[in-house]
Amino acid sequence: MQTENRPTIESQPAATDNLSRFLGGSPLGVLLRLIAMSILVGVVLAAIGLDPWNIIHSIRKLFQAVWDLGFDTINWLWRYFLLGAVIVIPVWLIMRIANTPRR
Repeated sequence: MQTENRPTIESQPAATDNLSRFLGGSPLGVLLRLIAMSILVGVVLAAIGLDPWNIIHSIRKLFQAVWDLGFDTINWLWRYFLLGAVIVIPVWLIMRIANTPRR
């Protein structure tokens, strides 16, 4: 028996095999996944107020809103603390005075 020395198809990588390996899958499948992920990320970014046409201004506006939210939270906590302290501190003080040992 004589074997031929001609190369097989598996030993010659095709251009599409290299492209598929580079992309991580078939080009059409990768394109569809990228489109779906872009839409999903776009919805999330739009929900937090980013605008693709003026991205720098949108990012600055987002950080300003987060900054303001932080100080609004501190103000909110302070108001609830004061409201609760009006009741808690006098009750605590009365309980401490009432439970002091008598000599």
